[in-house]
Amino acid sequence: MAIARASDHSFKRTPGPHPRPAKKRAAVSVGESVRILRELQEMSQNQLAEASGIPQATISAIENDRVRLGVERAKVLGRALKCHPGVLVFPGWTHEEAA
Repeated sequence: MAIARASDHSFKRTPGPHPRPAKKRAAVSVGESVRILRELQEMSQNQLAEASGIPQATISAIENDRVRLGVERAKVLGRALKCHPGVLVFPGWTHEEAA
């Protein structure tokens, strides 16, 4: 039986196979992380350019890893994409790497 979360935040058992362990993570570049978050927000590059003040051509270059993101652009894009800039700058970071 698998464990499912009920709407009242308690746990209940449901029929079905046991949950499988998560698969290994795919490596994601800084540019890919910007593109993924932009697409999750259902924004075009032009919309992100308008929201951030960063030219669309620069956003395209960042997403294609032709231009470095940098801390200041990460802050601006983080605000526009409603995420912490660290998510953009360090897309593959895990807590094990901090130790």
